[in-house]
Amino acid sequence: MAKIEIYTWATCPYCAKAKGLLQSKGVEYTEYDITGDDAARAKMIERTGGPKSVPQIFIDDKHYGGCDDLHELEWDGKLDKILNG
Repeated sequence: MAKIEIYTWATCPYCAKAKGLLQSKGVEYTEYDITGDDAARAKMIERTGGPKSVPQIFIDDKHYGGCDDLHELEWDGKLDKILNG
């Protein structure tokens, strides 16, 4: 099973949508709630190489982007393969 990490904010609807898709796949993930935490946000930006919005999703330490990117992988039929290695 893939190692999944997601950076979120507590009130972000896109974060909830991305987490919902992951939950529908029955996968476990590590959530980093960076609400109001400038140091954690800086770490996220460093890992993403620039994107500052949330959510930001990493699978097996590879950055896959945000909510729309995750759903695009699903629509293209690629997400299951990525999640299952």
